[in-house]
Amino acid sequence: MLVGMASNQQTGPGIGELAKDKANGRIGVVTGEVGARMQVRPIGGGVEWDARPDNMVAPTAREELSVRLAIKNANSRDGL
Repeated sequence: MLVGMASNQQTGPGIGELAKDKANGRIGVVTGEVGARMQVRPIGGGVEWDARPDNMVAPTAREELSVRLAIKNANSRDGL
């Protein structure tokens, strides 16, 4: 027996979660929603971008590790 989801259940990444924008391949943290758009900030900081919720998916473990490692490396070069 199949059980359908309620129409108000969230199916994509939520606020504070990592997400990948399928439209441009960028990975960031969902910071909010305005109207029919999600606001996403790059994981290392920077300017937010708007994304369509249907384009947002959870990154693979490899993608997440790659992004986090790149930030650690940049921080170590900067002495942080």
